[in-house]
Amino acid sequence: MHIVVCIKQVPDSAQIRVHPVTNTIMRQGVPTIINPYDLFSLETALRLRDKHGGEVTVLTMGPPSAEESLRKALTYGADRAVLLTDRFFAGSDTLATSFALSKAVEKIGASWGSPDIVFAGKQTIDGDTAQVGPGIARRLELNQLTYISKIVGVDLAARTMELERRAEGGTQVLRTALPALVTMLEGSADIRRGTFADALRAARAELVVWNAAAAGIADVTKCGLRGSPTVVKRVFAPTPRSEKAKAIDVQPKAKDTAEAFIAALFSAKAGLEGDLERLAAGI
Repeated sequence: MHIVVCIKQVPDSAQIRVHPVTNTIMRQGVPTIINPYDLFSLETALRLRDKHGGEVTVLTMGPPSAEESLRKALTYGADRAVLLTDRFFAGSDTLATSFALSKAVEKIGASWGSPDIVFAGKQTIDGDTAQVGPGIARRLELNQLTYISKIVGVDLAARTMELERRAEGGTQVLRTALPALVTMLEGSADIRRGTFADALRAARAELVVWNAAAAGIADVTKCGLRGSPTVVKRVFAPTPRSEKAKAIDVQPKAKDTAEAFIAALFSAKAGLEGDLERLAAGI
């Protein structure tokens, strides 16, 4: 069995800062950790590998410093780590991120065998959208199972998997054909402690590092800010109105300040007084 686990290196939530212009997370100088939700997916993948055999490949997209999180994942027992890093990925929203990661999963499949299961955390603590996992599933045409609380069992001969999903008012028991993408809930497994042998292996491991071209991404316009419509709308805001606000000069301590302001407002906005009177009459 080959399992791919998508993780993300995120800023410590206690020290997150947002760029005032681009509205993107400022990561420089902020301590980073593995997204906590992703650890439950990693632990579930490792348990399946321990039971059924095979390999676990950990994948992340981020700056070169994301190597730290990948090595941490190796200390838990992952077999292989892939870092997807390129300046073209900077500023990616969930749409661009799912596109790049789906291409990397395809490349991983071509290199080490198609994954039977792709795991992702329920969401990330720096985005909280819960959209990247489903986005990968849609692009790769994988069966999608979200908010999973337990893997009941996997039948490799029949190529099926049974799971439990937390739902409003109870628990759903689901069965799906493989391959599939699964997002795990928090608390779905107790996170193991890495062994000393795995820690030594992680420190010495040679990570697989791919840029956009190496991952098979030919159209980089779908990556980064250019491929992120939700970010672009925030960065490139509508041009300001040519008409500037007008100051109303009234005596700050005069008893009729409010009346003077209203009179000036009605004078500047012809028809406003009548509209308000009609509105009040209708109420």
